[in-house]
Amino acid sequence: MDPTLKLCAFFLVLVGLVNGSFAENDFSQCESVVKRWTRTSLDEETTKEDKHMLRDLLFFLHVPRTGGRTYFHCFLKKLYPSYLECPRSYDKLRFDPSKPKCRLLVTHDDYSMTSKLPRERTSVVTILRDPVDRVFSTYEFSIEVAARFLVHPNLTSATKMALRLSSKTKGVSTLDIWPWKYLVPWMREDLFARRDARYSRGQNINESNDSYDMEDFAMPLQEYINDPVAVDVVHNGATFQVAGLTNNSYIAEAHEVRHCVQKYKTLGKYVLQVAKKRLDDMLYVGLTEEHRESATKFANVVGTQVISQLNAPKSSLETTDNTERSSFSNSDLDSIEHQNSTLNREGSEVTSSEGGEATESNMTVGELMDAYELCIANLRKAQSRRRIASLKRISPVNFTKEARLQVPEEVLHEIRSLNDLDLQLYEYARAIFNKQHKTSLLINEDSWDNFSSAYGLWRVVTLAITFVFFFFIFLLIVNARRRTWKVKK
Repeated sequence: MDPTLKLCAFFLVLVGLVNGSFAENDFSQCESVVKRWTRTSLDEETTKEDKHMLRDLLFFLHVPRTGGRTYFHCFLKKLYPSYLECPRSYDKLRFDPSKPKCRLLVTHDDYSMTSKLPRERTSVVTILRDPVDRVFSTYEFSIEVAARFLVHPNLTSATKMALRLSSKTKGVSTLDIWPWKYLVPWMREDLFARRDARYSRGQNINESNDSYDMEDFAMPLQEYINDPVAVDVVHNGATFQVAGLTNNSYIAEAHEVRHCVQKYKTLGKYVLQVAKKRLDDMLYVGLTEEHRESATKFANVVGTQVISQLNAPKSSLETTDNTERSSFSNSDLDSIEHQNSTLNREGSEVTSSEGGEATESNMTVGELMDAYELCIANLRKAQSRRRIASLKRISPVNFTKEARLQVPEEVLHEIRSLNDLDLQLYEYARAIFNKQHKTSLLINEDSWDNFSSAYGLWRVVTLAITFVFFFFIFLLIVNARRRTWKVKK
């Protein structure tokens, strides 16, 4: 063999060995980092004596696109007066732990937020959704909100207007909320680029019947799911959020742990272990797909206890200072849409019934469910109007359940592969939900059996008393007739 070729081959082998050594060292380092975080996280978890009991502070960990906003407006805002909301809920940008009397925290922040909360006095609730549907919904909402900016002639104008509105409004824009503060600007820039390209080509547009693959109007779904932004923010988002490892985390090592898991999928089992443990310890875990059962369980598990707390005769909730009430005044109903409503007024009106102040504190669970049903119907109408108005700007794109059925199986398979941790966590959440549902049914059956037994016994007693009563009357009548007969005789 030529000496030069031998030398080249030697160097290639050497480079391969060096790269292999670096890769092995990198994996070992990542494994060490992830395992250390896992041990620390599990050690920090304190198993509550009774996880089914509502504690002083309710933290609603809102995983995006799971229907959590309807629970906030249609359940929690009807249960808790606005002055009891912690200043981090959708209405505020900063959580202030110096406000000890707040009782409700609803936010897209991940589980690491609990590091700022009194853990032993905090109950956590959440809702999970089928990971494939959640990716679809995240993609659709990113485009929907970004499309509202297309009323502007160009991206520069839209960006300036967004900044101007953000500085003036008291509410919180969608662009201030994780993960939309990353996803919407990304989609906004993409939509303007595609619109400019269409204008430059005139009428020369590629026809497509698939709303998820209309590259002339919006980023195709397959391109979206493979983009580094989606990989970092969207995929396995529920698992990372419950574990406290999003790119919005308060944990110093969160970014390193997350990137290690994203790089080496085998390390995901450790994050999943932590996320499952946290679901186990939550007061309530709902499922988006089991809408009716989830809502009913939420009303019975959470709603009943909130009502009980508010009605407690010496509850600390009643001693809140009036100045504190005024500092947490009721803000715009749907403040995360505040900026967008300015951009798109015709589609953003929200009826007052969607979620005003809390109703009377002595309401029953049945009344709470009735209020919820009315509220969610109005909320869905408003959301539908907003979506229709936004998507008109990128017509013929139209996201529907029927349109999802046209997405090729290979794309769905890719989504599942990219969200393997979320799929496992969702199945675990489903097992928890089914177990709680069976327990609830058994309790109801026992209650009914007890009631039936008691009712049966009561019927026997009632019949016996009735028999004795009529027998006594009978004796009185017989005696009276005997006396009468003797007198006549």
